[in-house]
Amino acid sequence: MAKDTVRYPDEVVDEIDTLVDDGVFESKSEFYRFSAEYVLALVSDDWEPETFNYGEIRDELDLQEEPVLIGADGGRDFLNAVITVRQLGLRNDFDEAEQFIDENYETTDRSGMILEELLRVYRDRAENGSTSGV
Repeated sequence: MAKDTVRYPDEVVDEIDTLVDDGVFESKSEFYRFSAEYVLALVSDDWEPETFNYGEIRDELDLQEEPVLIGADGGRDFLNAVITVRQLGLRNDFDEAEQFIDENYETTDRSGMILEELLRVYRDRAENGSTSGV
């Protein structure tokens, strides 16, 4: 099994810790494995989750097979939009990122608001001189 290191904002880690403390997940590792497999199952028709008790965890969390928040495409379009905004944000191309969001999402569209928030993170990091990625 491979080991991968990922950095998360403190707020995300705090929320994951709360889920573990509340017994929703047995450990942080279980959360990370489940969440990665859940997203992979959403964006790849060929992905078959292998995490122990994946189905039980998904059912216990009352997660739908096809979440309605990310669209009928299973999230591929939104995932591609996230990748585009992230790439532009990393390059400090904020105007181009805003234009991309405005051309593809209505101002009240939940996905567009999420992309705007992602872009804000990159702007804040650029203003604060941080070089770490999201």
